[in-house]
Amino acid sequence: MTEKKHGVIYWIAGLVSVCILIGLDQWTKYLAVTHLSGQEDIVLIPNILQLHYLENRGAAFGVLQNQQWIFIILCLLFLVFAGYAYTVIPKTRHYFPLNFITVVLVAGAFGNLIDRIRLKYVVDFVYISAIDFPVFNVADIYVTVSAVLLFVYLIFFYREEDFTFLALKKKKGQ
Repeated sequence: MTEKKHGVIYWIAGLVSVCILIGLDQWTKYLAVTHLSGQEDIVLIPNILQLHYLENRGAAFGVLQNQQWIFIILCLLFLVFAGYAYTVIPKTRHYFPLNFITVVLVAGAFGNLIDRIRLKYVVDFVYISAIDFPVFNVADIYVTVSAVLLFVYLIFFYREEDFTFLALKKKKGQ
């Protein structure tokens, strides 16, 4: 298979994966709005885990309430960077984790961006009462888990020389 064809397959697989992950996030938020909004919490595991409807107009831990434009701009900048990263990361088995993490991060960012643009808030509904953790959603899980995985891979798996593909390419004659 040619390198170009391999790259096209990676892009198609990435886009399909992002769409599926966003679909799952949006579906769970739809279920939360339909079944939790204005209702009592649903206790899944007593004193540990419950479903609690929340309209989050800020960021994590409620900071920057009603500043949606900041989140939209930051998210769009992140999506541009992630698109660039997905383009330049080599499409080899060695770099598959980075490509996968990029896809999951994009899905999480896009899932919450859709809410911010469409609703002016993000629908959150998962609450870990055992530690009084802030209420979150599936897109937040995507972002958090993939960020942790990225950190682990960057610290323990990849080496500095694995990122030579990021170096700016010189034009011929320079």
